[in-house]
Amino acid sequence: MKDVVALGELLIDFAPVSTDEAGYPTLKAQPGGAPGNFLAALQKYGCTTALIGKVGDDTFGHLLKGTLDKIGIDTTGLVIDPAVFTTLAFVTLDATGNRSFSFARKPGADTCLRSEEVNTALLDDCKVFHFGTLSLTGEPARSATRAAVAYAKEHGKLVSFDPNLRKPLWDSEEAAKEQIEWGLHQADIVKISDEEIEFLWGLSPEEGAQKLLNEYGVKLVYATLGPKGCHFANAQGCGEVPSPTGLHVIDTTGAGDIFGGSAMSQFLRLGKAPEALTVEEMRAVTRFACCAASLSTQTHGGITSVVPEEDVRKIV
Repeated sequence: MKDVVALGELLIDFAPVSTDEAGYPTLKAQPGGAPGNFLAALQKYGCTTALIGKVGDDTFGHLLKGTLDKIGIDTTGLVIDPAVFTTLAFVTLDATGNRSFSFARKPGADTCLRSEEVNTALLDDCKVFHFGTLSLTGEPARSATRAAVAYAKEHGKLVSFDPNLRKPLWDSEEAAKEQIEWGLHQADIVKISDEEIEFLWGLSPEEGAQKLLNEYGVKLVYATLGPKGCHFANAQGCGEVPSPTGLHVIDTTGAGDIFGGSAMSQFLRLGKAPEALTVEEMRAVTRFACCAASLSTQTHGGITSVVPEEDVRKIV
């Protein structure tokens, strides 16, 4: 049985490595996509995983499949489609290292996954199903995602959700809010950022976490606070873990996804229901995830930036 199956985008992140005098960046291609980054952390930290998604039958699509195969992520649910191009994301950084995104995705392969292409055998054989919102931005992937979520819930799987808001991919902020709200109502475990909580409800991270527990039926919440760390909460209580200090940040791409996968890996080791974790157990899980995510920012990329567990343990 797989520990975690994720559905969603697998794409190429083009990260800037330099900029010429006219302001044009030199870009380096990196394997990415939030579900891929999430699973890469899980795989690195001892879990078994699989991805359901779609890439193009092109050089980048085959490179991405090869990357997942190499690190041990099951790709039997990855469709290679000759009719569409692999999705591309272009990341630019400002003077302070903050990111902005633009996408070659009109459509990209990830948006073209159809319901009948979802490998439900993988969902039968897993403990946790994870998804985000990039597969909810349009059809047919939206229907495929909703069908997979329904199937996972019907078969008693834990459902994990990360909104992973990317405003340029939505027709409107109202559409983004509608789909994120739907995803939150499906989930047992949610990783959400302080910016996403502000976007949805205008609340503080602490207030947002309690809203998810009390109004949405979520059982375990990680509300990330950017470089400040993470607020965690479940029915047993709540707390906050600071990020480690003294690290030189190069690229934050994928850090939130790596946080989520790292936290999931430690949660699964406990063998408990998400609502049953004690405050100290949540604190230990969150501390590990904050350290793993922070260390990943010391190099470019997402999937390839997950550090070995022994490196994380040195600073936990």
